[in-house]
Parts: sequence; structure tokens; C-alpha cells
Amino acid sequence: MTTLDDLNDEEFMQDALDEAQKALDEGEVPIGAVAVKEGKVVARGHNQRRALNDITAHAEMQCLRELDPDNNGLYLEGVTIYSTLEPCAMCSGAMIHYGCSRVVYGASDLKLGASGSRYSFLEDACIPVIKGVLDDKCRRILYGFFEAELGKPSKVWEDIELE
Repeated sequence: MTTLDDLNDEEFMQDALDEAQKALDEGEVPIGAVAVKEGKVVARGHNQRRALNDITAHAEMQCLRELDPDNNGLYLEGVTIYSTLEPCAMCSGAMIHYGCSRVVYGASDLKLGASGSRYSFLEDACIPVIKGVLDDKCRRILYGFFEAELGKPSKVWEDIELE
């Protein structure tokens, strides 16, 4: 069954990219996430690990923390999480634990991804996953950040040419 959220994957991923830009503007690794329910963004988050001095302040975790408990409760039934980078084990675990209905991500994370790239937590939990939505844009913002941060291009996204 196709839902309204399915039809707007690129639009909602662009919302997640807007969150990634906020992270970049704050000097953070540019990763963004949004939670969508019934065709509406109900929470947003971006990476804030440095600002909060909190290793758990990933974009997806910040997004999950923003969910209104009166509106969504502690369960994510009917919620799709959009992330610019494949969720890690911690973020995937939270999504599994609270019953997220669907996950959509942009760039794969070959080192720590928990949705098929390194681990397969989300698939193992039978959560539908859509991969590679706006992949080029999601990888490009990360590539630019790491090139500036490291002083050289990152080999993870070496097939991207910056304009």
C-alpha cells in the first residue's frame, strides 16, 4: 500500500537536508533528520554532538527527542524517519525499540550504517527501508564538510566532484 509519505520521499529528504545545513552552519557534521506522520513533519533534528558535548546527539536521536509525547506517545507507529545518512546502530535501535514504521535515508554509511551497509538492524527488525533518496545531495554536503575538516577529500565519497 502506497502512503502519502511514500509519494513525498524527496520532499521530506530535502527537509532533512535543510536540517543538515543547520548542522553545517553550526560547525557540526552535516547530518539531518525529520520525522513524518500522515504527510506532515512532526519533528526535526540535526547533529549536535559538539555543541551539546553529547556523543548521543545524532540527528536522528535529536529528532526523536523532539517528538511531542502528547501527540506521538512513546511509540512511532505510523512515523517515517528521514535521515541524510544511513542510521547507526544506536539510532536504529531506538527506532526499532519504539516501533518506527519506515526509514528513508540518503547516503550509505559504509563504516557504521545499520541498514545494510555494515549491519542490518532495521531489516532484521522488518522495518521497511528506502535507500539512496537524494543520495548525491546527501553525500555532497558530507564530502564538502570532511574535505574542509580533513584538509583533503574523504575516500568514503571520492566519486563526488565538487563544483
